Amino acid sequence: MKITFIDSGVLVAAARGVGELSETALSILEDSGREFASSEFIKLEVLPKAIYNKQTEEAEFYEAFFSAVTYWANDLEKVMQDSYSIACQYGLAAMDALHMAAALSVGAEEFVTTEKSTKPMFRVSDIRVISLFD
Repeated sequence: MKITFIDSGVLVAAARGVGELSETALSILEDSGREFASSEFIKLEVLPKAIYNKQTEEAEFYEAFFSAVTYWANDLEKVMQDSYSIACQYGLAAMDALHMAAALSVGAEEFVTTEKSTKPMFRVSDIRVISLFD
């Protein structure tokens, strides 16, 4: 089983169910050869807006995903420290660095995102970064 960290954009694409991007996102989420990893940062990016905007089905989709997550990045102090180093080393934006550090902290083998492969997160060499656009 592959440990896969799912970026927030992948969850949004899957939940909103529009077009090829959504189908690709759903196929990854439905892959029985993967175990999923996540963090409170991902939760914070997707759930509050769906709840606030009363998008009940979308919020339920996210909750179902989070309940199926096997690996949680729980050592937030270490994630914060590591994210600073990662941001400095690879030129990542704050949230991207937090997500990468969270993924690495749980031993994720791959990081699936909706970002294009030209983004700085693809410079991180300790994990395979996969774009839904590739």
